[in-house]
Amino acid sequence: MSKKLNFIILTVIVIISLICSAEYTFIESTNYSIDTGDTAWMIVASAFVLLMTPGLAFFYGGLVNRKNVISTMLQSFVALGVMSVLWVFIGFSLAFGESYHGIIGNPFTYFNFNNVTLSPNPDFSSTIPFLLFALFQLKFAIIAPALITGSFAERIRFRSYILIMILFSLFIYCPLAHMTWHPEGLLRNWGVLDFAGGTVVHLSAGLAALAGAIYLGKRKKMIEEPANIPFVILGTGLLWFGWFGFNAGSALGANIDAVIAFANTNLASATSMITWIFLDRMLNKKMSAIGACIGAIVGLVAITPAAGFVNLGQSIFIGFFAAVISNIAIQVQKQCNIDDTLDVFPSHGVGGIVGMILTGVLAKDVGLIYGETETFMFHLIALILVSIGVFGGSLLIYKIVDLVLPVRVREDQEERGLDNSQHGERI
Repeated sequence: MSKKLNFIILTVIVIISLICSAEYTFIESTNYSIDTGDTAWMIVASAFVLLMTPGLAFFYGGLVNRKNVISTMLQSFVALGVMSVLWVFIGFSLAFGESYHGIIGNPFTYFNFNNVTLSPNPDFSSTIPFLLFALFQLKFAIIAPALITGSFAERIRFRSYILIMILFSLFIYCPLAHMTWHPEGLLRNWGVLDFAGGTVVHLSAGLAALAGAIYLGKRKKMIEEPANIPFVILGTGLLWFGWFGFNAGSALGANIDAVIAFANTNLASATSMITWIFLDRMLNKKMSAIGACIGAIVGLVAITPAAGFVNLGQSIFIGFFAAVISNIAIQVQKQCNIDDTLDVFPSHGVGGIVGMILTGVLAKDVGLIYGETETFMFHLIALILVSIGVFGGSLLIYKIVDLVLPVRVREDQEERGLDNSQHGERI
């Protein structure tokens, strides 16, 4: 029966979607009109962000051993399908629907994209079609669960992972997006700043990754032999490219904020990359390609929440500081005997934490260095609450899924490799 369950659920969703679907509408307004320049940029930015998920697949796939390349890449790639359907069906409404106490959206406000019109929605953006805003946000919802997969690579059952992805998105990502980005969101009304998803995407994914690494336990054989380092470099390049849409696109228009975010994104990543390899050399390690790539990603993660709120000098500092802290965090995590396969928590979790704190310190006019303490204090409070909620909620999700479907593959399947045991394929 369990083999048929996935298909039955998908069939039911398709039928409901067909019955409940609505025609796209355009409503003329004298107050808000579509700006063609903003719309063109946001279409491009959405495509940029979509490219990040295949980029992540190459990045992760190159880092694992040869028996698990396909499975690891597919865990990222399949999110494009699962999350696209889930987001239209109910995810967008949970994230941006009518607010329930600033914590979660009404699942029926935009159920199956009903009421998602071609007209601008001034609550979110007054110059682009509301449908385009929803699709731009979809790309963030896709990559968030994909990021988690690096922590439990080489040992998770594929069907169980899909269920984990769905539950994480519905019960962790969507509420966090609502609290942070909805006009009535709890964290937003506290004054918590997250320009492009440092908290919503990277901190949440990093903490869920740590929970997954702890829950699934260590691999039977920890083989640290990357299958394809050129894949890692290619993946990093695609991620860096896509990140311009991720951060500059979060300005929601072709405007000054987009230019600032674009510049800060590039500079923070560049600084973090060279900091990482120079720090490795100072610690008597080789200046490796993998180190350069990890450094670049950490810089991108850390600048994400601050991208539109800081200047170029501050973005350099964020990239430098994040590289040092995340590099140390990787060593500490290894000493703690936690098998986070691809160091997702030290890279994305710690990078997100650094970015969130430094946003509260450096944000123009409201940061700690400008003599304001309120934003910084609320960032610390939000960091503590989000960390507890996401980590605890993720552990609960792993446990619930484990009761329905075994989360970890059998020992013999792990030995054969997930490419063969889960998918019947080999590179």
